[in-house]
Amino acid sequence: MTRKLRGNRGATIALACAAHAGCALLHAQSTPQAGQQASDRGASVYTLKARSEIVLTNVVVRDKKTGVALKGLKASDFTILEDGKQQTLSSLEFEDADEAVALQETTRSGAEPRTVAQMLQGTLGADTASLKNHRLIVMFFDLNNMQQDDIDRAVGAAQTYIKSRMLPADLVAVVSLSTSLQLNHDFTANKNALLVAVGRFNGTQSQGFAAGTTGSSSGTADNGSSFTADDSEYNNLNTDRELYAIQSIAKSLERIDQHKSMLYFSGGLARNGVENQAALRSATNAAVRANMSIYSVDSRGLQAINPVGDASTGSLRGTSSYSGAAMQGNLDSNFGSQETLATLASDTGGKSFFDSNDFAPAFQQVQRDTEAYYTLAYRPKNLTRDGRYRHLQVKVARADVKLEYRPGYFAPADFKHQKTEDREQALQTEMQSDLPASDVAVYVQAFYFRLDANRYDVPVSAIIPASQLAFVKNGDKDKASIDFLGELRNAQKIVVGNLRETIKLQIGADQDLQRKNIQYNTAFTLAPGTYHLKLVVRENQTGTMGSFETDLHVPDLKKNQVKLSSIVLGSQRLPVSPKQVEGNPMVQEGRELVPNIAHTFRQDQQLYLLYEVYDPAKASSQGQSPTPSANGVHLLSSVEFLRGGSMVYETAPIEVKTLNSVARGAESFAVTVPLAALPPGLYVCQVNVIDDALGAFSFPRMAIMIVAPLPAAPDSTAISPLQHNR
Repeated sequence: MTRKLRGNRGATIALACAAHAGCALLHAQSTPQAGQQASDRGASVYTLKARSEIVLTNVVVRDKKTGVALKGLKASDFTILEDGKQQTLSSLEFEDADEAVALQETTRSGAEPRTVAQMLQGTLGADTASLKNHRLIVMFFDLNNMQQDDIDRAVGAAQTYIKSRMLPADLVAVVSLSTSLQLNHDFTANKNALLVAVGRFNGTQSQGFAAGTTGSSSGTADNGSSFTADDSEYNNLNTDRELYAIQSIAKSLERIDQHKSMLYFSGGLARNGVENQAALRSATNAAVRANMSIYSVDSRGLQAINPVGDASTGSLRGTSSYSGAAMQGNLDSNFGSQETLATLASDTGGKSFFDSNDFAPAFQQVQRDTEAYYTLAYRPKNLTRDGRYRHLQVKVARADVKLEYRPGYFAPADFKHQKTEDREQALQTEMQSDLPASDVAVYVQAFYFRLDANRYDVPVSAIIPASQLAFVKNGDKDKASIDFLGELRNAQKIVVGNLRETIKLQIGADQDLQRKNIQYNTAFTLAPGTYHLKLVVRENQTGTMGSFETDLHVPDLKKNQVKLSSIVLGSQRLPVSPKQVEGNPMVQEGRELVPNIAHTFRQDQQLYLLYEVYDPAKASSQGQSPTPSANGVHLLSSVEFLRGGSMVYETAPIEVKTLNSVARGAESFAVTVPLAALPPGLYVCQVNVIDDALGAFSFPRMAIMIVAPLPAAPDSTAISPLQHNR
């Protein structure tokens, strides 16, 4: 059963029919694998793997009576336990803000188009040793969920801190989230530059990203309509977006050893059950790994919660808003929006500040917590990568002290221990990454066939060496599972197509997987233009991933004299049902051609070529087959093979005087070439297309490799569809 995904011109992938939902195929691999080549030469291949993990935690030691930070402690004074088991300290560093040395800054204007990932490059370059004894403070303004008054209140507090309370040891960066995550200014001690960066926030940046409406027991807002939209799904995505922004900031700072503090100004961050649990956990885990504490500030300040709501919503109908349930619902909603902020703070060793119009204590707390602290480092004895929470306990050999430190951290999780939402997020993270994944080799090729004047069918094929997949034995079958995630963007970088599918493979144990590829076929329906396709592949036994990116160009054939589709080469054709024929140009005479994107064939195979010519000269525009005449259709086509600049083989010419696809104005050519007469070697395959009525021609070329047949063995080269259910 061959299944394909047919995309539309929108932002989603639509399932055309049950037989067109995606396909995984096996075919003979063109070249031996690297491991097989090494064994053929008698060489041995060794793999050395080493893994080292280190945990950093900051500890503030204060005198119980005076609250003064104590200095001069040694590593022997500390004892650290993880889940009750004592650990061995690797190093101990002491940071004292009073000893900070002024930096020779090279800060650049925040107006430059730079990203958060480049946060320190403009200020410090590769020199991070000079950060010792400095405070690194990130002011993060989440403009998405802040009202105008909230923004003004937060900006005013930040300006007051910068003008009168910012100390010489403080290095401050300004980051904001509105339509995108922006670095407004690098870390700097320049107060004037920071005041300019903070003063740019005027409340207009959040338009279009405010939280949507949801139904509640408070009643329905009187907005002129009896319909109240439920935007819960949108709110969930918006919350994820804000949590991923925190994660991005943390990752950009994780290579800096010093402690970082984030002042997170927000108008509340609401969650819906466990919908945002994966994003929240990822954000806190990234902050902990980056040694960054979050100090969350509710910029709404002190609120008077009443049953009818505040001035940001319309008046409510009826009397339901005056019930006790409605009042409790408003209180719960406010608490829920603050609970996520509190979780971010407590899980990262920071603090939260709610229900106050004075934000000065937040700045004071950051300075107090980082005025003098010890950084303890140890290599955990528990190396299990299970993703579980590890509880930390720090002790000092003195009874008159009070300790402040992060209560624990999440251990890294290998693929086997990851939850479903974490696995899905790993795919999405790889999709958004600028760096390719190369643990699984994958290659993608796309073709195009015209459906009508402004629509093209774009088949896409991806191949993966089966030798790179981890198969599990199950009786006489080898089983594996592969995740596919794809994203197609147009020239304006807008997503116009997606694919997401999990393919389960079940292959006979007698098949030689080392000499086969897994081939995945899908398709999109697109308008002429330039697109960018990224495909991420993950093998679901070990979690290894590979990615491939390519530009797709769908030409506007109206400008060409000879309007020619892509030329697809293959050596296998699969039978299909009548349902699969309609709208699928890869099907000819009830069989679907499987593209051979490696262009490598054996002598004992037949080479199948498929291509189409559109609107040849003087073709009938009334849907009637033209009659052969001076003004009728007259196409000539043949295929020839060149080697060393000389032609060694040419097929018999094909003459066309009537179109075989009148509705599309197309002539579909299906050419079969037996390869037995061609000796092994590299050839140039040239397709000759002549529009004799127009006097125009096209001679596209491509390279192909012909290899000797495999030794006699059971039929292990035939392609057979792998049965799987959606």
